[in-house]
Amino acid sequence: MKALAVASGIVFWTLVLGIAFFAFFPGSVPEPVAILQIEPPPAGAPPAAPVTTQPAPAAPAPGNFGLPPGFGVAPSQLPQAPPAPQAPQVPAPAAETQGAVPAAPGGQGEAPPVPALPPAEPGAAAPPEAAPPPAAAPPPDQQGAAPASPNMQQAAFEPGGQPPPPPPPAPERGNGPVTLTSVPVAELVEESQYGPLPKVAADGRRAIDVYSRPSRYAVAAPGTPPRVAILVTGLGHRDGPSSDVLEGLPAPVSVAYGAYGRSLQDSVSDVRAEGHEVLLQIPLEPENYPTVDPGPHTLLTTLPPQDNIKRLQWLMSRYTGYVGVTNHMGEKFEATAESLQPVLEEVKRRGLLYVDSEGVANSAAGNIAGTIGLDYSVANVQLDSGDTAQQLAKLEQLAKEKGAAIGVARASPATVKQLQAWAQQLEGKGIVLVPVSAAVRSRAQS
Repeated sequence: MKALAVASGIVFWTLVLGIAFFAFFPGSVPEPVAILQIEPPPAGAPPAAPVTTQPAPAAPAPGNFGLPPGFGVAPSQLPQAPPAPQAPQVPAPAAETQGAVPAAPGGQGEAPPVPALPPAEPGAAAPPEAAPPPAAAPPPDQQGAAPASPNMQQAAFEPGGQPPPPPPPAPERGNGPVTLTSVPVAELVEESQYGPLPKVAADGRRAIDVYSRPSRYAVAAPGTPPRVAILVTGLGHRDGPSSDVLEGLPAPVSVAYGAYGRSLQDSVSDVRAEGHEVLLQIPLEPENYPTVDPGPHTLLTTLPPQDNIKRLQWLMSRYTGYVGVTNHMGEKFEATAESLQPVLEEVKRRGLLYVDSEGVANSAAGNIAGTIGLDYSVANVQLDSGDTAQQLAKLEQLAKEKGAAIGVARASPATVKQLQAWAQQLEGKGIVLVPVSAAVRSRAQS
């Protein structure tokens, strides 16, 4: 019994010295405060009073040495992360801020304490230490969301930020499906002794507004790309081709029909069904009339204004659905202001536009149109007056310089085929193919 008491005393004082060593020589890595509790001695030995230590500043770094036989580690009351399956856990590092502890999963309650290591048999090797558990999540921020990990990318959120500006408008495609308004629109028709005539509706609608091919570029605006328009003429004349020649023509290309021929309304309706807007081509007196005769009901400088208006109304009554009027010849008539002004006033009163397709050098049409407020434009390039490819390149350059340009060509299979190939390249050049009405209105605004 004396020997057993001596042995117990040696063990007791050895433990006391070891605990003192741990207390005065802490490791470099901070650990949560722990309490060491002496397990009861094996059966047959006199019970020894348990010895506890006061909270130490820090525990030794893991992996430096094992626990002496007969000792277990009891965790403090700090919340711990849940233990990994089949592996004992050690307490997570204490929080850096004063009084702050990591929250348990789910945000409620505390993690269960880590079970103490079983006492080792005397002389047995110390049990291996478990790998440290994953670090507990840092405390949530003021808005309740936990900060992202260093390796996580977060999308930036700027309250009140403005959306990015929209991209510039894309060019209109020549083969885009567009349905034009069916004709006639009763509110735009005036019955006369010659037949139906266009008029401005009671609510202010005009033929140029209702019968035109829609285009997003009819209004000039900053950043609008250069606009080109093509007017194909020569149809509806005594010696003109049939409408079959227009097969394959890009839809934004406008078409002018004269007042002669059979089934003109059917032809106009068919071509409008393909997406082409239509202009009425009227004969005006040329320089060498009557040697060169544009056709019946030609407007002449030798006639009084009221007679020319009657002839104009007869021409207008041949069909309906057109957005405006263009000239066939007319070098002499357009140069005579007193004959031309009453005609252009009637065109405006009917809600139509006017395009000078011949490009008469001394025409008074521009000045008169500006005075009376008529939607007017002049053709910039005659595509038939030279090499068509060069004339189209000239048209593109004028559109870049002026914002919009109009080209005129007579209907023929070769011209239609060339226009079809040319139109397919415009989008890559940043140029837009628009109907004539859009070019006229946008140029009037610029």
